[in-house]
Amino acid sequence: MHTVPLDRHRHARHRFDCGVEPLNRYLKIMAAQQSSRDNSRTYVLESPEDPAKIIGYYTLTMTTIDLDALPSPLRKKHHHQTTAGLIARLAVDKHYTGRGLGAWLLVDAFMRLLSASDTVGFPMVIVDAKEGVKGFYEQYGFRAFRDHPDRLYRTIADIRLDAKKATQ
Repeated sequence: MHTVPLDRHRHARHRFDCGVEPLNRYLKIMAAQQSSRDNSRTYVLESPEDPAKIIGYYTLTMTTIDLDALPSPLRKKHHHQTTAGLIARLAVDKHYTGRGLGAWLLVDAFMRLLSASDTVGFPMVIVDAKEGVKGFYEQYGFRAFRDHPDRLYRTIADIRLDAKKATQ
């Protein structure tokens, strides 16, 4: 399995349904537009049998960090940093749920963000957990900002450490 950049001419976005209308609508209407404007990048997991069919997707971009909402050690360590990688959206078509594909997409997003951080440097990855999915992200090491319980972060250092462990 591997993800590829969303291609509006190749991928049948209208066939995707994760059961969450804002995530469906974003993929169908906004994702390709935002990518063409260099505002974000959306990656899709294609069906091996039908590459036009999207099994799942995630969208990456950058965001600002609210340093005051971080624990003191992180605030001190990154006091001059103002940006982080953002997993803006992540969804799996409801016909493919329960197969671990959400976790697979998350790890794939981590690898892309780790590579980006190796190139331009940023200290963490942030996700705004939609209703009911905070626990999913927490099981992969995300922690909540102090003043924003649904805005979660994970440090690049922790992602790098996990990636190193996985290759040993």
